[in-house]
Parts: sequence; structure tokens; C-alpha cells
Amino acid sequence: MISKRYKGVKRPMDQYLQVFVMVAEKQNFSRAAEELHMTQPAVSQYIRAFEENIGIRLLERTNKYVQLNKAGEIVYHHAKEILGLYTKMQHLVDDLTHKAKGELTIGASYTFGEYVLPHVLTVLQQKYPEIDPSVTIANTATIAELVTSHQLDIGIVEGRFKDKELLEEKFAEDLMVVVASAHHRLARKKVVTISDLEEEIWVVREQGSGTREATEKVFRQFLFSPKKQIVFSSTQPIKEAVEAGLGISLLSKWAIQKEIKNKDLHILNIKGLPFARQFSLITKSPFQTKALEVFIDLLREGGLSPDNRKE
Repeated sequence: MISKRYKGVKRPMDQYLQVFVMVAEKQNFSRAAEELHMTQPAVSQYIRAFEENIGIRLLERTNKYVQLNKAGEIVYHHAKEILGLYTKMQHLVDDLTHKAKGELTIGASYTFGEYVLPHVLTVLQQKYPEIDPSVTIANTATIAELVTSHQLDIGIVEGRFKDKELLEEKFAEDLMVVVASAHHRLARKKVVTISDLEEEIWVVREQGSGTREATEKVFRQFLFSPKKQIVFSSTQPIKEAVEAGLGISLLSKWAIQKEIKNKDLHILNIKGLPFARQFSLITKSPFQTKALEVFIDLLREGGLSPDNRKE
């Protein structure tokens, strides 16, 4: 079918998809050509041939930029997915005769990506130096979407996760605690009550993050709703805000090790805490490259716990 429709195309279709995706992302023929190590006329020729065979214009061109039209947005979305599948297929076939090596695309939600994953990657590089990992850090919902569309080989997310399209495996426990500035009034209390928590400003993550989900579970567990919440899109500014005395927050013990050690933050003593949640790995396909297999094995055998970490 494809060969008939693209009978005028001499090059493999993945090349046309790669050029189209690069132009769409760079929004400029010259920058795309530079990235692809091609000439600008060659890139233009690829795009013209691709549009002719698709049967519709995909890009709107001006003197300053190149922009996707509605048809281009549809093609771009599917082109990214096709290229992801194509790359994965090549890696799986190569793995039949080769050892673990090559590109490994990893997605992680913020807590794991910023505070745990660097230590796992250090071990990975020591054992398998020919694996080339690239990391995307975002909230749980975004990572799941990228794994679903084959733009990531694996995602590591926090908390509850339900998606029939993805394979999920829980592999480690994460303990969540409520923290305040070391100079906060609650830091001086031996036991903090629910009424204390209700009166405080809570500094929380955005909707879609695993940490926000855990925070809302704690609110439901203790049957209260804080009078005021301030939202941040990552953990680091939350720690800075809490340390400055803006309010209190529920954070992973992984995320606060340095601040607790330096006595910048204080874990509040609250009956019923810490709150336990799970780190889960998510994949799209049951077929795995050797690079992905060894990475998953490291996660499974890692004994991940902030209390076990060697400083």
C-alpha cells in the first residue's frame, strides 16, 4: 500500500518523517538543515515531496518562520509516534546479536527524576557505559502521555496510576512527610494536631503531579481542607518557600535529605504519618531492548530508600 502511494519517493519514509519533524520543531528550514547536517535546498526538497505525497500542504511559510497548519499538526503528532516505534524496532532487532547499548529514553516525575534517578544513572553508566540515557522530567500525567505515544521507552511515576494502555509495575516505596521551616512555630511542638494543619498555608504542587495527589489524600485522610493553598510546578521552589516560612508542605523524604541534614527544614510529628506511596515504572510494549531490561533490573534490585542512601 505504502509503496504505491509513495511510488515517486526514492528514500525510506522515516527520512521524510525525520526531516518534517525537525522543521516543525525548529520552525525554520535553515536551523533544521543545520541540525540534520543537510543543505537548506535539500530540506526544502524533502518537505515539498512529502507534502505532494501526503496530498495536502502541512506548513505555512513566511519570511520569518515556518508553522504547522491543522493538517501539519495531525501529521506531526503521528510522525513522532511512528519514529518512536521505528527506533524501538531497530533497537530490538539489533539487541538479538549485541549487548546492552544505545539510546535509552527515560521519563520521570519530579521527585524521582530530581532526587533518585541521578543515583540510579550513575550505577547504570558504571556497569553499562555504552548505554546513552536521555531524561525527561515532568509531572506524572505528562510522562504517561509521552510513554503512551512511544516518545519515551519507560516512565517512572509516583502514586496511584491507572491506564489500560500501559504496563505498570510497582518497584519501591516512597515516604511522604509534612515539613516546615526549622524556625516555624509548629517545629517547636512535640505533636502537631489537625487543627494546627488546617490553619496553615499549604504550599502544594500542581494538578497532575503525584505529590499533589498524595497531598490531597492526606487532606482526605485527616478530614480537613487548608484555608489557603499556594501552587508551584516543581519541588525545589516549594522547599525554598517552606524554608522561607511561607507555609508547610507534604514532600517525599527523598526530596528533603539535605535540608533536614542542614536543619533548614523540620519534619512535623503528626500521628498517622508518614504517608506511604509507591514508585511505579510504566512501559507501552512488552518487548524491551537490552538497555531497557538492564535499567529495569537496576530499579528492581536497588533497595531504594532515602534512609539507605550512602552520603
